[in-house]
Amino acid sequence: MTTDPARLELETLTSADDVRAAGAIFRTAMVGLSPLSPDADGLVEPGRTLGARLDGQLVGAVDAYTSWLVVPGGQRVPHAAVTHVGVLPTHTRRGVVSALLRRQLSDIAARGEIVATLRATQGGIYERFGYGVASSYAGVALDRRRAGLRDTVPQAGPVRYLDPIDRWQELAKIYAPERISWTGAIDRPSYWWRFHELATGDTGWTVVHGELGDEDGFVRYHAADSTGWPRNPQRAIVVDDWVATSTTAYLGLLRHLLSLDIVDRIVFPFMPLDTPIRHLFADERVVEVTGVHDETWLRLVDVRAALARRGYRDSDPLVLSVTDPLLPANTGNYRISAEGADRVDAPADLATDVSALAAVYLGGSTWQALSLAGRVTEIRSGALEHAEDLFATGSAPFSGTYF
Repeated sequence: MTTDPARLELETLTSADDVRAAGAIFRTAMVGLSPLSPDADGLVEPGRTLGARLDGQLVGAVDAYTSWLVVPGGQRVPHAAVTHVGVLPTHTRRGVVSALLRRQLSDIAARGEIVATLRATQGGIYERFGYGVASSYAGVALDRRRAGLRDTVPQAGPVRYLDPIDRWQELAKIYAPERISWTGAIDRPSYWWRFHELATGDTGWTVVHGELGDEDGFVRYHAADSTGWPRNPQRAIVVDDWVATSTTAYLGLLRHLLSLDIVDRIVFPFMPLDTPIRHLFADERVVEVTGVHDETWLRLVDVRAALARRGYRDSDPLVLSVTDPLLPANTGNYRISAEGADRVDAPADLATDVSALAAVYLGGSTWQALSLAGRVTEIRSGALEHAEDLFATGSAPFSGTYF
């Protein structure tokens, strides 16, 4: 049943009570999330919660954080981190989500943010709003008992545990914009750190790498199941967050995890698809990939600006035709080369829509794969191979930040 659009009122929520109500709607819609504690204010950015009322009742909402996204070539582009999309189960399938996301896209464009990303609980919703799967992650498990690093793996620097009371401030310093440079990485604003502080409390352990005052990486982990831990035949830890801004930090933090003699298995729920970790071990079979899942759903809000800010391989220019039904200002032809991108009136070599373009933008999908699915039309013979060369990246995109 679709709601009469005239009855649906959309507004930016400003009062604390409305923002709390929006959070409650999200958790109700998600079903499996526990209620927030009374002191859970400060988890969303003021002025970025959009609510939908039906006959005066708040029935849906969506949030966003002001952020940045690292794109191929290393630039950080203005980015909206979209989150907390929720509609009361009593009011689903009435066009509420559609109205919210369409309005939010207009608001994001007005702010000058050229891309938006989200993490999707349900995969079949967001493509119709122009989002595409731009990065994925791998679940990895490591048999610590059999794990021996190769003799050629370098040593690393010192590590130390952080006090749970002040760890979040220290971690935010390490995750500084000037240090975070991998494609797909996003900013972690204060609201993100606040949420994780409340969500995890004092549970688990946090270790940092580097000399005091010059730390360059950290890892957070907890026991997978502490029931009967001393006699548990399969004691496992789960790595909640692993950030290394240097090769030395990467190796130092891994060496720390391997030094936990009481642990049998190390579980990494979120790893890049091209993680090099197995190459570090004399027996590569100690590393097991347990699954692959979509991570970043990307929306190009300003196609011209997004294409212009991305880096490309040295190749002949390509003209790409893009269609965008929701943001029609993006519809047009774009000349793309190693020098950048801009709109042109020239005939197109390839044609696609904005969601398919989002899927290849960070390097997480190939033009050939999208063509096989009928999502790309080759107008000039050889243009698909040409696009692969132009958009090729040296590594798989990965965010590593869940929001």
